[in-house]
Amino acid sequence: MDEPADLVRSVSRALRVLEEVGLATAPVPVKAIARRAQLNLSTTYHLVRTLAYEGYLERTADGCYVMGTQVARRYRDLQASLRGSPEARPVISHLVATTGHSAYLSRVVDGRIVITDVVEGEQSPYLEDLEAGLPAAAHATAAGKALLSTMPSSRRRSYLEEQGLRPFTARTTTDRERLEADLASVRPGAPVVEHGEFRDGVSCAAALVRRDVPADPWWPVVVSARAAEVPAPVEERLLAAAADLSAR
Repeated sequence: MDEPADLVRSVSRALRVLEEVGLATAPVPVKAIARRAQLNLSTTYHLVRTLAYEGYLERTADGCYVMGTQVARRYRDLQASLRGSPEARPVISHLVATTGHSAYLSRVVDGRIVITDVVEGEQSPYLEDLEAGLPAAAHATAAGKALLSTMPSSRRRSYLEEQGLRPFTARTTTDRERLEADLASVRPGAPVVEHGEFRDGVSCAAALVRRDVPADPWWPVVVSARAAEVPAPVEERLLAAAADLSAR
């Protein structure tokens, strides 16, 4: 995105401070924050004190800083806002209750493919990179492939060029032509699957939900399994859940 003409520099600097503290693996002194964020030291002191007062940073006993509790609250707010339609959570919760497998909802938010809701199931492994609010690797996940298949080819090409085709496992599709062939095989009413492309030993299946909302027309519902394949009965429940959500 191009820099807006009315960019508020102080807000931009404050966000850079938060980013540097968030990236750190230990409490950070103000001088280190200023150096890493490439900011004047006195400006950094002002920003840090303001962010600490508002609860976005917390000062430790030795004068360093860590992320504050307001960041966690804003993250929960983000998760709640991303869920969108209130009908979605009961549907994916029911899917988990009847299959025992974790279920996810995904959407395109601000031009990015993002996980928007998660309900964990005991039959699936915990996947730390598939949390609500986090971007989904479009080329390596069932959710991402499902949404890529709905995009015009030019939009899909630019999205993949920007994201890249990182090899998460030895099975990840990193060849553009092969990926396009996979996406061309997506058919309405059939699940979109991936086998060990995002995590070794984990498979996922996605079903697209068609919505009568031009700005947000597709939601993939996804299930994961600790196996080479998602069990057929689980895929059937997945398709039923997507149909239920489409009807709602």
